[in-house]
Amino acid sequence: MHVPVAIVGAGPSGSLLAWILRQRGIDSIVLESRSREYVESRIRAGVMEQNAVDLMVKSGIGDRLMKERYYHNGVGIGYKNEHHFINFDELIGIGVTVYGQSEVTKDLLGGLANEGHNVLYEAPVTAVEDHHTNKPKVKYTHEGVEKELTADFVIGCDGFHGASRKSIPAADIITHEKVYPFGWLGILCKSPPMLDVALFSHHPNGFALVSMRSDTISRLYLQCAPDEDASKWSDEQIWDELDVRVGTDDFKVNRCEIFEKDVAPLRSFFSEPMRYGNMFLAGDASHIVPPTGAKGLNSAFADISVLSAGLIRHFKNDDSSVLEKYAEVALRRNLLTQRFSWTNTAMYHIFPGSSSFDRRMQESQIETLISDELTQTVYAKAHTGLPFEYWPEL
Repeated sequence: MHVPVAIVGAGPSGSLLAWILRQRGIDSIVLESRSREYVESRIRAGVMEQNAVDLMVKSGIGDRLMKERYYHNGVGIGYKNEHHFINFDELIGIGVTVYGQSEVTKDLLGGLANEGHNVLYEAPVTAVEDHHTNKPKVKYTHEGVEKELTADFVIGCDGFHGASRKSIPAADIITHEKVYPFGWLGILCKSPPMLDVALFSHHPNGFALVSMRSDTISRLYLQCAPDEDASKWSDEQIWDELDVRVGTDDFKVNRCEIFEKDVAPLRSFFSEPMRYGNMFLAGDASHIVPPTGAKGLNSAFADISVLSAGLIRHFKNDDSSVLEKYAEVALRRNLLTQRFSWTNTAMYHIFPGSSSFDRRMQESQIETLISDELTQTVYAKAHTGLPFEYWPEL
């Protein structure tokens, strides 16, 4: 079998690319190692930049998003048991959207299913070969049978552990990684939003975050050891520690039913180049950011905006100029996003073994952020998202 575009991975980046290409009549196949139910149930970040929202709306898959989203006009900063508000709307005229990544995935996979698009679930890719030919090959297993297909282009959207990036010889790829000495203990609980906007809190005990998922579900985090066992934290211990880190004279967390606990390690990672022959990498297959900046989904959508624009021009106009620029354009934006996520993580978290000098510098950085309008403006621009350099013609 030969297809114009073979997409490895049915997460948000892969399914969005398939959806956009379908709107322009460009055929693709999506190969996903997991079941549809698993892919749709993965709990991930819930903050979307306006450009990411616009990309879904313009491609015709944003109706539920626009009806159910929360719009946040700024962000809260917790410091010395006080809450400070940075108003993005007043500073730069734009905010962010809260809409769960699992909901994004449901919308996209549901849209593809309704249109009869070819998405093969439980079809793990085992190899990508012949990258530098005009028919790169994808080997996969489906229903117990080993199969293969060729494509004009292979798009690796299969995450950090996927086969796409691993198919590039070590001599032809450079990887950069920082593993942080802490993780996040996250909870999902049955509570309406506890605050009007997300609160990022710096505290001597460690970072904490208060956010939300829906009218009835809140998401909260505590900085912890990277190998922390979530099951060893009782609900009472979690609520007590959250109150220590985010509480004020006027605010305490809503102690409600916790129905999920997990621990996520934090890392920064990116690889270059993001293109190898006729295989392109997008999203987590090429870059990972710590969740402090809420940039994972948004960085993936930025990749897809450029990549879909390039593929549409290639197939519809016989113009490969954007595809030729993809690796450069996507990496350039990703580096800026990596920097914001890294500096945000460094500002809010307590690093084991940090000196009094390190801690005072953190405090000085936060004090400048909550008091200086120019610093807030720069922060608002980075937090709400960098521009997408190319948009698909829809």
